[in-house]
Amino acid sequence: MLRPYTLTGISTEEVLDLLNRRRSWVQAVCITGGEPTLAPVLEEFVRRLKGCGFKVKLDTNGTRPEIIARLLAGGLLDYVAMDVKGPPAKYDLLTGTSGADLEAVKESITLLKSSRVACEFRTTAVPGLLGEEDLLTTGRLLAGAWRYVLQQFRPGNTLLDAGFRELRPYPGSTLRSLAQKLRPYIDEVEVRE
Repeated sequence: MLRPYTLTGISTEEVLDLLNRRRSWVQAVCITGGEPTLAPVLEEFVRRLKGCGFKVKLDTNGTRPEIIARLLAGGLLDYVAMDVKGPPAKYDLLTGTSGADLEAVKESITLLKSSRVACEFRTTAVPGLLGEEDLLTTGRLLAGAWRYVLQQFRPGNTLLDAGFRELRPYPGSTLRSLAQKLRPYIDEVEVRE
């Protein structure tokens, strides 16, 4: 959302009420973003969800390991999916920032790899930004992880950079070949096409 200030706020109570009314269809909640660990009320919100009996999945970029650690220590997460943009040398390019906090990302990787909570790491394979060696380097960084997902890049009109809107994704066979090469480092490698 490019203009979040145009949205009306929804209270925690409204969200919980909606979820509880749909209890027979909804057993789990995925908290995603932007980056949800930036929300000051995240921990309390997750506690409320767990108190209502919902399972909770967190999608994160790993830049706030202290928040992830607190949620894990409190037994508040059932699954974590962490986006790893690519190899450390390309993080600024891939995130569009300068001075990406790679130590925080690495700390989150270590934390999740040693956690008992199910988790996956995932990278979107964007042609022109990430080549085979970049994805293999990323896989080596994640060595010992339970699961790594190579996600197919999907061009479309919603992308901010118009240069990517017509970009051709990697063929599925290329990603499957890369997955094979990553299996010595990671227990399970999945391709999401």
